[in-house]
Amino acid sequence: MSSIEINKDTYLMWYEAMLLMRKFEEKAGQLYGQQKIRGFCHLYIGQEAVLAGAMSVLKPEDSLITAYRDHAHAIAKGVSSNSIMAELYGKATGCSKGKGGSMHMFSKEKHFYGGHGIVGGQVPLGAGIAFAEKFKGTEFVNVAYMGDGAVRQGALTETFNMAALWKLPVIFVCENNGYAMGTSVERTTADTDIYKLGLPYGIPSSPVDGMDPAAVHKAMDEAAQRARAGEGPTFLEMRTYRYKGHSMSDPQKYRTKEELEAYKAKDPIELVRHTITSEGYADEKWFEEIDAKVKAEVDESVKFAEESPWPEAEELYTDVYVQKDYPYIMS
Repeated sequence: MSSIEINKDTYLMWYEAMLLMRKFEEKAGQLYGQQKIRGFCHLYIGQEAVLAGAMSVLKPEDSLITAYRDHAHAIAKGVSSNSIMAELYGKATGCSKGKGGSMHMFSKEKHFYGGHGIVGGQVPLGAGIAFAEKFKGTEFVNVAYMGDGAVRQGALTETFNMAALWKLPVIFVCENNGYAMGTSVERTTADTDIYKLGLPYGIPSSPVDGMDPAAVHKAMDEAAQRARAGEGPTFLEMRTYRYKGHSMSDPQKYRTKEELEAYKAKDPIELVRHTITSEGYADEKWFEEIDAKVKAEVDESVKFAEESPWPEAEELYTDVYVQKDYPYIMS
């Protein structure tokens, strides 16, 4: 049972949060096309409900770790739009000092631990963070996000076994958007019910409608309650969909336009907007104000990134080792 009520304020928060994620990502896509953003760029458009539903459950001290499709996760954890956009630009004011770019965002202050490029590499790290919380005796949980491709990494099964054995306060979340890069789940997975992977380890596991923040909220709340009570991990398969390609270089020839449009008809932002309107939670003026607020925040983040300085060359030698005076061989 959910312990955190879903009410008017929840829906209003969800709408604004998801709209910010969507508009930020749309702007990032435009800037990538203009070559303002370089390297890799993986957009989150379509999957916003997975994070919005978690935001209404998690505490600020709870931690998140994810893969390389990470801009929206940083937003969800309260990392400023300015520092995220600056990071995309590779500027010194970015949340990773311009050294991480799109795939490697990080904020110790906001308990957001990446942004990892190695497929599935973040899963055991998430369990490690949860181990630290248990060791310290806190009530905080880690949420380890992964894609459907990452569940076929051997590190997942090793981590599940250890997390279950030690009853670690971790919520494993598979954001199943149907494709690992351009390869469908059906072509790579013997059992397409991914959530069942947690069952052999005695981990409570279930599928969740990842296009509905209310469904995500309820599942995450139950999982968080278990973790905080010392009952161990949960594995949730969030069934969602990305409207854009795997990355900005993806021609998306592996799926049909009809499939894409079918999922767009279930758009999480429109779903929440419909509930807000039908329940009388807000009027059209409110939507216009939120739209303007979000647009202004995204525009400001671009301005901030454009005007921010590039990292100094000396920054190559910082944040690599804990030891401040590490004896680099300089040529």
